[in-house]
Amino acid sequence: MNDDSTDASASGGSGVHGAVPGSQWYDADAGPLVRPYAMTGGRTKPGPSNVRFDLIALVVVDDDPPGAAEESLLGPEHRALLALCRAETQSVAELAADADLPVGVVRVLLGDLLESGYVKVSRPVPPAQLPDERILKEVIDGLRAL
Repeated sequence: MNDDSTDASASGGSGVHGAVPGSQWYDADAGPLVRPYAMTGGRTKPGPSNVRFDLIALVVVDDDPPGAAEESLLGPEHRALLALCRAETQSVAELAADADLPVGVVRVLLGDLLESGYVKVSRPVPPAQLPDERILKEVIDGLRAL
């Protein structure tokens, strides 16, 4: 039995530990083959309107998105985000984690999808619009008194 390839990787030779069979150019630890700036076309801000996506903003697929023909023109990262949003409503942070992409890249890609009409974003409620803490405590006390 010839174990040249396994011996080479175990002894620090030219074999690559964790490599995909038939591939000697990268391994599982090498990271993405496409750099983030290539995914976003060098952009760092989402769209010409400079929309700001909070980490907790919820993203959902639009009820009336463009057709499948237009979706086929999207990049693989755009399609991956759409697939994640179709499965369930997710926050920007969850999308970044599930897609294994940096948050900045996800924000730019979501800006593209928002402007193209594929997704809708519900922004979190600003703290100034939340009910007063004193009122909430009074409601809790009233419920306990029942």
